[in-house]
Amino acid sequence: MPQRPVPQAKTTHTDTPNKLAPAPSKTDGANITFTMTVNGQSHKLSLDPRTTLLDALREHLHLTGTKKGCDHGQCGACTVHVNGRRVNSCLCFAAACDGDTITTIEGIGEVEALHPLQAAFVECDGYQCGYCTAGQLMSAVALLDEPIGPSDEDVREAMSGNLCRCGAYQNIVEAIQSVRGSKPSAK
Repeated sequence: MPQRPVPQAKTTHTDTPNKLAPAPSKTDGANITFTMTVNGQSHKLSLDPRTTLLDALREHLHLTGTKKGCDHGQCGACTVHVNGRRVNSCLCFAAACDGDTITTIEGIGEVEALHPLQAAFVECDGYQCGYCTAGQLMSAVALLDEPIGPSDEDVREAMSGNLCRCGAYQNIVEAIQSVRGSKPSAK
């Protein structure tokens, strides 16, 4: 059966607005003001409503430890904690975090007092180039409080949202398990 030609819309130039065009948003060109606590410090920000949490942290608060990897939520390099839960900050609007508590890699340890997982990553060589390390650590810290099984496979599954281009996965699992082994098991 032959295909019928699809009729083309006629265009005319008029001064009347196109009724099919969406009305502009009330926030177009305007910033949204909100407050969030980042690493224990309160910040009042006024940002474009489309600003991601990742960009707010890196570009406005100058916390560059959180990395921009894929910008699509697929690699985990941008993992932070929002109210204690791990989140891909590239997928979250900053304004949606109004009133929330955010923890970044800068907030989990100090050079003089590393978080146990940071020390374990160093000890077990759980990093290669280091690009994914901040996201890996933030996921691993959250994993310590999540109900997962005791096996290496359980850890691999819980960490599956964090990619390492260098392939340091076994070392990362070893680092996590060395810290998990020192925690009393929850039943």
